[in-house]
Amino acid sequence: MTPRHPLIPGRAGAVSAPAAVSAAALALLLASVAAGSPVSAAGGEGADVPPGTVAYRPVAQFTTAGKPRDLLLHPDSRRLYVGSEDLPETAETNESGLHILDPADGKVRSTVSQAPGPTGTLGRRAVRQLVAPLPGDGAVFVYPLRGIGTAKDGDAAAAGAWVPGGPVTDAAPGTASSTVLVAQGSVLSEVDIATATVKRSLTLDGGEEFAHDPVRGTVWFTDVGARKMYKVDTTAFRVTATVELPTGEGFGGFTEVDPETGAVWVGLDTSVVVHDATGKRLDVLKGSDMPRAARFDPATHQAFVVWQDSGDTSQPGSDNNGALTVYSTRDLKEAAKPVVLPGHHGQLGSAAVAVEPGGATVFVSDPAGGRITRLERATPPRIIRHPADRTVTAGTEVSLTAQAEGTPPPTVAWQVSTDAGRSWRAVEGATSATYTFTAAASDHSRRYRAEFTNEAGAAHTTAATLTVTAADTTTGGGTSGTTGPGTSGTGGGDTGATSAGSGPGGGTDGTTGTAGTSGTTTAGTAGGAAAGGTAATASGGTGPTAAGGALASTGVAVASLAGSALVLTAAGWILVRRTRQRPDTP
Repeated sequence: MTPRHPLIPGRAGAVSAPAAVSAAALALLLASVAAGSPVSAAGGEGADVPPGTVAYRPVAQFTTAGKPRDLLLHPDSRRLYVGSEDLPETAETNESGLHILDPADGKVRSTVSQAPGPTGTLGRRAVRQLVAPLPGDGAVFVYPLRGIGTAKDGDAAAAGAWVPGGPVTDAAPGTASSTVLVAQGSVLSEVDIATATVKRSLTLDGGEEFAHDPVRGTVWFTDVGARKMYKVDTTAFRVTATVELPTGEGFGGFTEVDPETGAVWVGLDTSVVVHDATGKRLDVLKGSDMPRAARFDPATHQAFVVWQDSGDTSQPGSDNNGALTVYSTRDLKEAAKPVVLPGHHGQLGSAAVAVEPGGATVFVSDPAGGRITRLERATPPRIIRHPADRTVTAGTEVSLTAQAEGTPPPTVAWQVSTDAGRSWRAVEGATSATYTFTAAASDHSRRYRAEFTNEAGAAHTTAATLTVTAADTTTGGGTSGTTGPGTSGTGGGDTGATSAGSGPGGGTDGTTGTAGTSGTTTAGTAGGAAAGGTAATASGGTGPTAAGGALASTGVAVASLAGSALVLTAAGWILVRRTRQRPDTP
């Protein structure tokens, strides 16, 4: 319902054209991270926000529907119906009427501005309250002073009739699809929609607004002045109980019923008083502004409350800003972070709220600003992949990967710690899910983690520890050739064995070394009685350097070793022969 209260003259500042609303706090945070400033390790490793925490972020503003007084998101057509009055500053255009908007971008699909007067004559009419959706598309609405109208998208004019009696102060769906319940001050009536014929009525002690609970056959009629609430049985159409409301200043914001639980929510002064379906008080939700509108989403078991500032900056606590709060209807605890609504005050009328089934999107009207704010639900990042510890040698390329999900998709910034996780610093330019770099010896024992951030909060992965080992700088792995058997020499000497070989060069940390150069070595011939032989000769080039700094073995080295071994063997054999021939030698 849209409550009616005396309004204080005044006007908010001008409003810009429809535009996306930036998250300034988030931008500052990301700028700080990008600049490489220290980041605190609050929350430690893992998620920094409780699972299920949500927030709502303004994503667009629509200024295409005059001075919005009430909102209805049609459950079938998904079109956004806006009941509006004319904006005083748009003298060249009368914006009163029923506007049908595309909820995605705020574009006006059509406007129904004509409705019958008390004599049936069509005229331009403001729409003060949207009562109920029509099947398929369209809405039942109230227009001043006593009009009950119906229209759908594309209609040239609304159908309507006038209720006899005083001005309609509140309305709700009736006990049948063809009727509505209306309050005309303290008189509650059920009226036929098409003809405005009164079917039954009841006069209460006071009040002018109410809520209908069709599931339980109850109307809760609020008398703010007397601080009472009357329970009306809609079958007998009589008062069956009276509930005392908290004392206060006498301001009433709204009366709404949670269709799921039957709980009654009443906006009073700067609080929301909640009673169960029997009228027992459950809790008082306190705020600093005036609660002006509420809607429920049975799918998420949540209540959405819009608060408006008084707009009188001379009053203590007045800052000209309102708020959207979300509560669980199960335990009455906050279910989302409160959203500040800049410039939302009650100087030119009460705000209204519409909630998409499932609660993903919320629309809030601001009559003073002539705008509708579209808000979308944001869920904090949830880590679904953590980076793993790595052990590498210096000079190796390292890739660390992390992933998170959230709404909207979170941004990522990698952080590094050089003190075992006691403090963290952003890695400049590392803003992708995979962070790739070349490991240096100085990176040993550093820890790395990813921070994911969106409007709903931030989450950190667990830290991955990098272990860096020294590069292999030893001689590379070319292998010497095999030695073939020697052949018997002639003329008292022995011909040395022939050696040939080749082998792969050594690589460091898995890199492939280049092959050593083959070499061929021929041993010298041992002289008959001499201990020494002809010097060995070798052919073959030097093997190239392997990747990573190790040198491959060379053919020269292989040949030298093989030749020396053959010469020593031949000399030893001659000494043995001489020893055997002279046993008498000491």
